Formats: sequence, C-alpha cells, structure tokens
Amino acid sequence: QVQLVESGGGLVQPGGSLRLSCVTSGFTLEDAAVGWFRQAPGKIREGVACSSAKDDGAWYEDSVKGRFTVSRDNAKNTVWLQIDNLKPEDTGVYSCGTGLKTWCGWYDYWGQGTQVTVSS
Repeated sequence: QVQLVESGGGLVQPGGSLRLSCVTSGFTLEDAAVGWFRQAPGKIREGVACSSAKDDGAWYEDSVKGRFTVSRDNAKNTVWLQIDNLKPEDTGVYSCGTGLKTWCGWYDYWGQGTQVTVSS
C-alpha cells in the first residue's frame, strides 16, 4: 500500500537549517508529484512546496520562496525539503503527501508528519 514516512524535524534556533525527508513506498515515485505541507499550532494545514513528477518541476508558497528547496531521488524513493533561515513562524508539523498524479495539487495519501520547532 502507499506509504509516506517523514523524518528530520527537531528544535532549531532562528536562522538555522533543517533537511526533512519523505521516504515513499507502494508506488513509483518517478510518476508521482509529492507535496510538503505545514500545520502550525491552531491553524489548518497549508501547502508549502511540491515536487512534480516531470521535468524537475517545483512549486513554492510565496512566503517560503528562497528559503525552502524541494528535491527528490526517485531511485531512493525519497523527497527532501531543505529549509534554510528558519523563522519562528515556520514552527509546525510538516508532512508529505501524494495523489499519485504527475502534477502538484491533488493529494490522497499522507504521512504522519515530523515536528519542526523554531525557537531561541
């Protein structure tokens, strides 16, 4: 079955960096877009980035452009989210999701998430 497992979260000081991982199984990553989402305390989950399946395409939410970078290695069934210059407002549970489409914007499967806390 389709599975996504996130890791790499933690407690980081403002200005620091983290690299989150999303290990996938049960489908061919080469044929699927994978999105990254953030749920801040008391807020709804929001999309922050997505890696589309073709042409190394990527999408970023405006507030994270220039600080977040999504990448993938299809052979390793893994999608990463590099987060630089972390800010307190980046705090939240980060999860990855896929809808098994080549394009971003449709999600049916989710991982459990990994907690990111940005605090001094």
